[in-house]
Amino acid sequence: MNSFVVSLIRIPNYFFKKIIHTMLKLSSILLCVLSISLLGYSQTKKTSVESLYDIKIEGIDGEIIDLNLYKGKKILFVNVASECGFTYQYRGLQEVYSKYKEKLVVIGLPCNQFNGQEPGSELEIKTFCRLNYDVDFPLTSKINVKGKNQHRLYQWLTMKVKNGKKNSSVRWNFQKYLIDEKGQLIDVFYSFTKPMSKKIIAKLN
Repeated sequence: MNSFVVSLIRIPNYFFKKIIHTMLKLSSILLCVLSISLLGYSQTKKTSVESLYDIKIEGIDGEIIDLNLYKGKKILFVNVASECGFTYQYRGLQEVYSKYKEKLVVIGLPCNQFNGQEPGSELEIKTFCRLNYDVDFPLTSKINVKGKNQHRLYQWLTMKVKNGKKNSSVRWNFQKYLIDEKGQLIDVFYSFTKPMSKKIIAKLN
């Protein structure tokens, strides 16, 4: 009789323990799933890529350059200067623009942040480029490519968190950023890489 009563008492305890054990396992699984979800959300938020085409730039004549107009073409962004040892590259930039105009736009962005080598006004810069190098690709107003007043475009070009590809810094005049037809960063080329170099042309063909 006593053994029968003891058995009756033990049966609920056994099932109770099973239920508790099962609930603990489920809780652990739910916690793991939640942690993974939160981590994924955090990483997605941290590396959220912005659209290049949402960025507006002021043209050298004061008009707004809408990058949406260049969807379906590659874009070569180049920070330019009129009194630099690399200023001769204007000729190569015009050449690559003329040759690949159907699928490429070159955009020159005057910048005076490197040894003050772009001191002139927008009108002086425009006149210099047209008279000396027959430039007819788009030019912007003078901008900052680095520092606390860095233009939003160069924030995108230089920060992986914005472009989704890589971090970089603008080291000197005539640094080049190549963008694909869908507004994705392809690569960055430093000043010594000429506009018509094999490195760049290979990515245009």
